[in-house]
Amino acid sequence: MSRAERSAHQAPVVTGSGAAGAAPVLPPDFARRADLLLAATDADLARFYPGENPARQPVHTCYVPADLVTEDTPAQWGTAALAAAEEAGGLPELARLAGIDDDAAPDLVERVARKLRTEPVEDLRLDLEDGYGVRPDAEEDADAVAAARTVATFARHRASGDTPAPAFAGIRFKCFEAATRARGLRTLDLFLSTLVREGGLREAGISEDGLPAGLVLTLPKVSAVEQVRVMVEACAAFEDALDLPAGRLRFEIQMETPPMILGLDGTCPIPAMLGAAEVRVSALHYGTYDYSVSLGISGQFQSLEHPAADHAKNVMQVAVAGTGVNLSDGSTNRLPVGDPAQRRESWQLHARLVRRSLERGIYQGWDLHAHQLPTRFLTNYAFYRGAFDDAARRLVAYAGRSVPGIEAADVADEPATARALARYVVRGLLCGAVTEDELHAAGLDPATVRSVANPGAAASSSSSEESA
Repeated sequence: MSRAERSAHQAPVVTGSGAAGAAPVLPPDFARRADLLLAATDADLARFYPGENPARQPVHTCYVPADLVTEDTPAQWGTAALAAAEEAGGLPELARLAGIDDDAAPDLVERVARKLRTEPVEDLRLDLEDGYGVRPDAEEDADAVAAARTVATFARHRASGDTPAPAFAGIRFKCFEAATRARGLRTLDLFLSTLVREGGLREAGISEDGLPAGLVLTLPKVSAVEQVRVMVEACAAFEDALDLPAGRLRFEIQMETPPMILGLDGTCPIPAMLGAAEVRVSALHYGTYDYSVSLGISGQFQSLEHPAADHAKNVMQVAVAGTGVNLSDGSTNRLPVGDPAQRRESWQLHARLVRRSLERGIYQGWDLHAHQLPTRFLTNYAFYRGAFDDAARRLVAYAGRSVPGIEAADVADEPATARALARYVVRGLLCGAVTEDELHAAGLDPATVRSVANPGAAASSSSSEESA
């Protein structure tokens, strides 16, 4: 029977009061069949694509050789940053170098000065890999143990609030390539076992399992999915041995090798890598210089804004979208040290690169020197405050779009756009660029904004880490 013949044999549509159109033609049980056919797919989507992570993401990661880090390092970095700014003419002069509007600068300067005094480092990685180098085993053993004790001290300072301490801290250990695999695993073992058994966080009532809430472990130079599988197995073994909850240990991956962008089979291996990680991966970090060297890019052209770097980060960004895995840009090695002219040039470059990443939806990057902190925070605060008024106005209009007396917005925002606006506001709130009082003054309830930013996950966004 043809389609026309089938149409002719269908019962006529009943018209009149309450008519809703043609009668449904699918069998009554087809929706149930669709549920059965898609049950596994639904489960995979819920597990591997839960949406953006509602927890706080630091605006930067500061890398320091582990043997040079003490409990005072964050405060020392903040002091050094303020001193460097003062030598250059003060934070207002750095704001000018960063291209910040004169009208906005005074307010930003005050906020950034406070940030540099109270939380100059948001995320600190005690480096036992490239920045640390190859040392005698006994020396690295001792430094891994010392790193654990320092991270525990950070957690105690964070709990007491009496000393500047990073919200996030951990180690970067050596990679799982053959030459460094055993050393990397031993360092990770010593660090975790010391932190749990001797860190004192459980006894102090700071942590139920002995680990800080902001613990971060960095696996560098991943070149094969199998290395991630080994890391997952190692995490499970540590959890079993140290009586940690299953799944407690997560890690971030440094993307420093071309095979992790394009595999031998011509596909991108990142989704397979995240699948193999069994939701343990917290972030992907772009490794500027190792990746550039792997592509044969000459040293003078290695940069966060090289087309090869942009390609890799674009691939990474698409691969992690919706997975809850954060994305971080890398570093620039043009440091604001040396003579005044060199410092000014480096600050301008750093500010421009930070702004460039933010505009491209990459909200974290690396800082390698204390003098980079002023431009990191000035640029972030300018970014999150620059469009705050417009975002707040549109969110108020969106929330009241069907409420009598609320004027319609000049932009008809859809739910997805409102979600992006809310995430922008929440990120600004978490890094200290805006305050809850400012949200209230704009007619926004912070809890409602978090709910719009991450539907169904708003509660965890405020419990993971407080605003600076």
